Amino acid sequence: MHDHAHAPLGASRLNRAFLAGIGLNLTFVVVEAVAGFSTGSLALLSDAGHNLSDVASLALSMLAFRLARVPPGPKYTYGYRKSTILISLLNAIILLIAVGAIGYEAIGRLRHPVPLSGGPVASVAGIGIVINTISAFLFFRDKETDLNVKGAYLHLMADALVSLGTVGAGLLMLYTQQYWIDAAVSIVVMAVIVYGTWDLLRDSLRLSLDGVPSGISVAQVQKAAVAVPGVKDLHHVHIWAVSTTENALTAHVTVQSGLTDEQVAAVKKELKHALHHLNISHCTLETELSHTDEDAGF
Repeated sequence: MHDHAHAPLGASRLNRAFLAGIGLNLTFVVVEAVAGFSTGSLALLSDAGHNLSDVASLALSMLAFRLARVPPGPKYTYGYRKSTILISLLNAIILLIAVGAIGYEAIGRLRHPVPLSGGPVASVAGIGIVINTISAFLFFRDKETDLNVKGAYLHLMADALVSLGTVGAGLLMLYTQQYWIDAAVSIVVMAVIVYGTWDLLRDSLRLSLDGVPSGISVAQVQKAAVAVPGVKDLHHVHIWAVSTTENALTAHVTVQSGLTDEQVAAVKKELKHALHHLNISHCTLETELSHTDEDAGF
């Protein structure tokens, strides 16, 4: 989710993707909720509730995407880029709350199954497969460039799989009249959501605590640094995420003694380029000479 990229995200393309995804899924939520109430299907109602949370997540992700483009100011020197991390954490929490509601209802239905019409359940869920797959592929191109975009893609693909399971449940109820299957599918929905949300929750929580972003290690950074000619050591290293797409670093760099000011500046420039290829775009480096701990003044 923090892969290095020299080019910025396709802003207009992603903005259109978010708007289209919100529109498609909101329409389907209404259709699914009406069908769920008319048939009494918990699987459809729970999936409608989950899809509604997805609409909210898409809206929040679009908000984060726009806030990240607000320029820095005297009070917020990084702008509002950190909001992308906080919103990805909020999205994960929303999904887990939806899981709790689904699980509570499903356990009750397993104890007391309710007769359902399997045909309409399967038909509506079939529409869901199409809607969620189309929505997911709106984000396919950019899914590895931003945590919120990847979260949107994974959630929508998971929803497509859930809808596929609901189609199967509807057909099984149609031919077997085993109505407990509806609640069982709801539990499967819950498991799929937890599985798909766990990484999002873990990564967004770590980034909100200024942990080292996924895919980056201090040891890897130090190894890349000492490979730069003129660099002897890199220590006092701190790495954190400015947003879901940008990472920052501060460190002390021990450089070879005897270098001129121009040579030290060239070493720092080469080091920053090497760190950029590790997806660290904001670097603050304090240089020291190898024969002393005294600050070299750069």
